[in-house]
Amino acid sequence: MTTPPGASAQARWALLAGNFVIGCGVMVVAGTLNDLARSLEVSVALAGQLIALGAVVMGVGAPLLANWVAGFDRRRLLALTLAWYGAGHALSALMPDYASLAPVRALCMLGAAVFTPQAAAAIGHMSPPEQRGRAITFVFLGWSVASVAGMPMAAWIGETFGWRSAFATVAVLGFVAAGWVYAAVPDGVKPAALSRAAWREALTQPALMAIVIVTALQSAGQFTLFSYFAPYYRQTLDASPAQISAIFFWFGLFGLLGNVLLTRHIDRFGAARCVSLTLVLITMSLLAWPLAGSLAAMAVVLVPWALGCFSTNSAQQARLGLAAPALAPALMALNTSAIYLGQAVGAASGGVLVASSGFTWLSPVGVLWMLVAIALSAWATRRMRAAR
Repeated sequence: MTTPPGASAQARWALLAGNFVIGCGVMVVAGTLNDLARSLEVSVALAGQLIALGAVVMGVGAPLLANWVAGFDRRRLLALTLAWYGAGHALSALMPDYASLAPVRALCMLGAAVFTPQAAAAIGHMSPPEQRGRAITFVFLGWSVASVAGMPMAAWIGETFGWRSAFATVAVLGFVAAGWVYAAVPDGVKPAALSRAAWREALTQPALMAIVIVTALQSAGQFTLFSYFAPYYRQTLDASPAQISAIFFWFGLFGLLGNVLLTRHIDRFGAARCVSLTLVLITMSLLAWPLAGSLAAMAVVLVPWALGCFSTNSAQQARLGLAAPALAPALMALNTSAIYLGQAVGAASGGVLVASSGFTWLSPVGVLWMLVAIALSAWATRRMRAAR
């Protein structure tokens, strides 16, 4: 994996590592869902609402906190955010029941609401315009690496040692990443704060807001089913803990490959075209999901989804950053908010479906979300071309 030129290599790798930890923490609930439900004596559907709860906090917090932290030096802000995230996961691991875990989880996820958009804005600020898209997608590779290592790690630790051990592992990673970011990111990185007029401009441009809504729609489509991977594999495919971990690793491996390919080729093919491709890949897997009656078949079905899963968020961030560089901090905060709010809607609606009718309707509902996202993305592309 090569790093893009521009900002220092140490800073880029540190921010990538920070996104890796954020991704591990976001996905730790999905990876440990079986043991969470069993240990806390709640249903899988209720345990899955922790995903929705965290996503709501991140979705609402990202744009609200973006303005508040605008004047902070990014070196200190990002390091403190990761330290908060680590402490939140450590405290979560100590909670005795679901009722006490839920609010701690919510507060912990404020760290994710700040780190991901501010890391993207910081690396964009440190990179020259012609390298900005590649730099932003590079630090987003951390999410893909989390899917390769973090999700399988969480699933294996959760199934073997319990969910508390998985949360504690994320806590340790958070503290390590905080130190790395503080050591690697230079002082004085302060993207310009946006005025109310700039926020108003961002919110009132239909094409830009359509791109943000595309992020929410595709995120909802994915998390309707993604949130319940672990119980689905166990209950429907009779997978063992080792097999569940292996299938998460398989998914993450192709997720990383998809993001690496995106990082190398996005500046050549264009962000909008890359987004369209990733959305189609995800939809293909959702359509084929009911046909996967074995782990081997499931491994095949997951490949297109994995290739598009994390790369679509990276492409969307780059798409917005390139479309309106002056509004990038606001747009990236809004886009990060859309990612998480989409996750909340998907996880919550998926939980309702699982509680009422099992896993049957998860993939069809996911497909509907994705089709709307594809149509709206195409409209936004046409609108942006017309404006130019």
